[in-house]
Amino acid sequence: MTVALMWEAKAAGGRGGELLAWARDQELAEAPQRRETYTAPGDRVLVITWWSGGLSAKLPELPDPPEELTARPVHRWRFEQV
Repeated sequence: MTVALMWEAKAAGGRGGELLAWARDQELAEAPQRRETYTAPGDRVLVITWWSGGLSAKLPELPDPPEELTARPVHRWRFEQV
């Protein structure tokens, strides 16, 4: 079973580049099968990682960035491939 973890954050005003750099620099306790990073209008950063396991599996996730880099709390979702 493949699980995709999605992590999305909105940067504080004018700090999109810093938030993107911070997200790219984050290493996980173990390497996912795949990891992709995206940006979107409004200085949003999205990181998707793919893992073997189920929705309830304990998997490494990106932490919350420093509070001064974000405009709101990070959003996280887990999806299971069907």
